[in-house]
Formats: sequence, C-alpha cells, structure tokens
Amino acid sequence: MNPLMLIDFYKADHRRQYPEGTEMVYSNFTPRKSRLAENDKLVFFGLQYFVKEYLIKQWNEGFFNLPKEKVLADYKRRMDNALGKDSIPIEHISDLHDLGYLPLVVKGLPEGTIVNPKIPVVTVYNTQPRFFWLTNYLESLMSAILWKPSTSATTAFQYRKTFNEYAKNTVSDTNIDFVYWQGHDFSFRGMSGIEDACISAAGHLLSFYGTDTVPAIDFHEMYYAANSDKELIGGSVPATEHSVMCMGTKDNEIGTFERLISELYPSGIVSIVSDTWDFWQVITEYLPKLKNKILARNGKVVIRPDSGDPIKIIVGDKDAKPGSPEYKGAIECMWETFGGTITEKGYKLLDSHIGLIYGDSITMQRQKAILEGLKEKGFASFNVVLGIGSYTYEYVTRDTFGFAMKATYGEVNGEGRNIFKDPKTDDGTKKSAKGLLQVTEQNGSLVLKDECSWAEEKGGLLQVVFENGKLVNEQRLSEIRERINRQL
Repeated sequence: MNPLMLIDFYKADHRRQYPEGTEMVYSNFTPRKSRLAENDKLVFFGLQYFVKEYLIKQWNEGFFNLPKEKVLADYKRRMDNALGKDSIPIEHISDLHDLGYLPLVVKGLPEGTIVNPKIPVVTVYNTQPRFFWLTNYLESLMSAILWKPSTSATTAFQYRKTFNEYAKNTVSDTNIDFVYWQGHDFSFRGMSGIEDACISAAGHLLSFYGTDTVPAIDFHEMYYAANSDKELIGGSVPATEHSVMCMGTKDNEIGTFERLISELYPSGIVSIVSDTWDFWQVITEYLPKLKNKILARNGKVVIRPDSGDPIKIIVGDKDAKPGSPEYKGAIECMWETFGGTITEKGYKLLDSHIGLIYGDSITMQRQKAILEGLKEKGFASFNVVLGIGSYTYEYVTRDTFGFAMKATYGEVNGEGRNIFKDPKTDDGTKKSAKGLLQVTEQNGSLVLKDECSWAEEKGGLLQVVFENGKLVNEQRLSEIRERINRQL
C-alpha cells in the first residue's frame, strides 16, 4: 500500500494550516496514563519494527522506488474522490519523491526500558525545513503500530514478575529458570489479524520462551537481529487438540493416551488435552493405570484441562464434596498418584515425569489466585504452566496506557516556539510537555525535562534510531531481554 495513504484524512491538508514560514515540527509519542490498577509502568517495545517495516521498507517499496507519476496519480485520485477535486495540492508530495528519502529524525528509549506515564518513549522531527509537515503526518500510523507491542510486552512482564515472586517463595531463591516457560503464548487465533498477532506475540517473547505463535519467531529474526540457530527465541512442545482425542473415540480415550506416550512420543514432552469428555476420569482413573509407563519415559507428560474454572480445577473447589477429585483439585490428585519432591522452600513439586498446563481464559488475577491457592495447600508454583491467550492480549486498547503523539516545539521563520496543550476541561491527562525534551535517569527512575535547549535535547536516554531514511543504532532481541531481566 502507498504509505501516503496510511493517514487519517485530516492529516492531508495540515501542511497549509500551519503558520506561514513553518520550518520544523517536533513531536513526541508518550504513554500518558495507566488504566490498570495493578500496574502503572510500561515496557517500551516495537519502534525498531516500525522503522524497518514502515519508514524504510514500505516507504521505499510503496513510494520512493515507484515512478513518481504513479504515486502522484494514486494520491491525487484518493484525495480528489474523497475530499473534492484539487482540494489537496500535490507539489509537496512531488518534492518528497524527488528527495528520495524521509527527512526525519526518530529517537527512542532503548527497547525494553520500563517507563512511568508522562515519559516520552519516542520523539520525531524533520531535518529539512520544507518537509515540516511530515512529522505529524506519521501520527496515525505510528500510533496504530506502536501501542500494541508495548502493551503486550508490559502484560507479559507483569505475568513474569508474578511467576518470579511465587517461584522465589515456593521453589528457590536462585534456581528459577523454569519461569521462562511458565507463561505460554496461546493468543494467535484470537488476535485482530496476522500483524497484530505477530507484534503482540513478539512482546510476549521478551519475558518468556514459551509460544505457539510460530511467526513471532520469524518476527524477531526479521526485525530484531535474532537467530534461532544460535539462540533460543521461542519454543513449544507436541500437543494434541480435541479433534485428535475425538477421532480416537471416547471408549478408547485411554488407548489414545497410551499410543501418544508410548508410540508417538516415547520420550520428551508431550501435552495432551484431557477434558474432551471427563477430565476427572482422566485424572483419577487413566493416569493411575498409565503411571508406570509415564514414569518410565525419559520426558514429561503434560495434562491439559481446557474448560471450566481454572482455579477450581487446578487448586480445588471448596464447595465440592469433601474428598472428591473436584474438592482436591488436579494437582493434589496427581500428587497422590505420582508423588514428587520437596523444594528447598518446603513445597511439594510433582515428579518430573508429569505436569499440567491450563490455557483457557487465564488472566493476571487468575494467575495469582492459582499460584496463591497452590501455595496455601503446600504446592510449589512450578507445578503449573499457564497459557496466556487473546483474552489477555486483546482486551486492551491504545487508551490502556493513554498513548498519544503531540507536537511540543516548532520553528517559524527561524524562530523556535515552545508549544503545548492543556485543556481546562480535562483532568490533566492530556496536558502535554512543552518545547524540546530530554529523558534522564535519576535515583532509578526516568525523569522528563521539557523546555530544553538543543544541546540538552541531544543528550539523555532518547537515542537516534532513524535518520534521513536510514536505520541507526540497531538493537537485538538478546539485548532487550537482558535489559528487562535487569529490571525484574
């Protein structure tokens, strides 16, 4: 698609609306407010993807590398048909095509940085006076692309922090690497298109290794200099679905289990969906019968319930009949069959040949309830893996962290102007910074200084990522992960 079209219509004529003599527009992209009671900090992620895919690839392939006559005709046709014939001049578009690159500087915080609201994560300004209109021309596109990867990366980070907390409380102070696998991305099928699925799942992989979203691994290789031949980007295990179990027939469900663990996957990890008919029959009848074969395997059989209340199924239902499987919950029942070990923190951990994953309608609140419920019963957090799906990653919006792009500085006829907005009818959320901006770290927190000089603006933590058509200062997935791990 011609990137000129990736705008809201009102952007098309802002060039003429700026004061005569405008030479620069300087804007920032900032999370202004958290709407999450449990978290007021954001993990910044996604800028390098935006730069590589949109500012470089799509602008080159869809604009600069095409014949000027074609791109001008396409643009004029769209504007004429929607806004009226000759309503939008095209000379500035022609001039940009002649230039051959986007005359912009895009600066960003290092990806994986954790920021408070009101701290700019990106700034943008034009490098040639006649293309001042380009800065905010990108607002619609930048906003549409950047809010989601940051939001999903933030969500994954919150899950990771909770897993870390319970691992240190119930397993070990130091040996907790299994947390990288405790949050498994199941979101692909419920996302709003392929790009949405990829950028969200890529954010998940900043905090976890477990994913079933295959293209998220390709995403990190394409945009974040990762290499799955040399590093672990993401991984998964063989797993069944209900169609497999159904085709094996209800009467021979235990036979399907046996075939899976003995013939198809005699070693390694295999995950088996276990609630196609009667989950508790699987737990209390099939698993005891298969116990010796499971314990003889060099690997783990993972039981996967897929419906009902995950807290009650995993931890137990206090309203159920005392002593019943429903009352005990799956982990206690599996412990009675397989036993296990006691962690250095004094909690029960199932034998390494058996485990459980639950991936239906998991939320951060349910995650904590499950882990706390297991802890209260004396079980370690490592007894479960939780699938994090689209219920978590899609029930968010740009307003979850109040992302907005606003101009705070401009130059008209060589004179700098510190500009800002501060609506009297607002609660303060929409009040913008003013002038040139600098972000620094003080006492472990990021701090914004506005109304800066250009010398101050060029310092601080905001780094040039894109300049005059080229990517600079490329970041790797491994570096971003290290940055996040240092902030846990």
